[in-house]
Amino acid sequence: MPTYDYTFKILLLGDANVGKTSFAKRYCYNLFNPSERMTIGVDFHVKTIEINNKKIKLQIWDMGGEERFRFLLPTYCLGANGAFLLYDITRSSTLDNIQEWSSIVRQKGGEIPLIIIGSKLDLAETQRQIPTEHGVQLAEKNKFTDFIEISAMNNVNVDKAFSILAEFIIQNMKEKLNSL
Repeated sequence: MPTYDYTFKILLLGDANVGKTSFAKRYCYNLFNPSERMTIGVDFHVKTIEINNKKIKLQIWDMGGEERFRFLLPTYCLGANGAFLLYDITRSSTLDNIQEWSSIVRQKGGEIPLIIIGSKLDLAETQRQIPTEHGVQLAEKNKFTDFIEISAMNNVNVDKAFSILAEFIIQNMKEKLNSL
């Protein structure tokens, strides 16, 4: 039976069809399905990683992005260690609810690391509607922990995004322990 030094609960949030499930499945199973089905409620994925000789179990909670599933979010935020807030760089409307997602997470999950993700980077040359600078500005304005653009299809920055979040979660834990 494997033992872990830490278990981190990570939320994937964002509007429907921004690529949350593709992001999770590329990271956990190195799979990409171009016709991924819509998440009903919440899906759950697990991956074990190692950082600084510590074994970390990541519990990845992939929340359905449709409005009808939003009522679940406050409950799922409880005990979360970090979250990704995703938008689709080819659909500017997917930025509309980022503020709502983040305020619910901060209200129910506390001051946990939040990273904003611009997804579908593989479509940047032909269909981009949201410039990279806009994501950077959004992260700074809302005091998000970081910003990164990814492509689940081409596996660009997927592992990097999870590694960055895990590092910030560890740093956040150490700061909380030192303040006791």
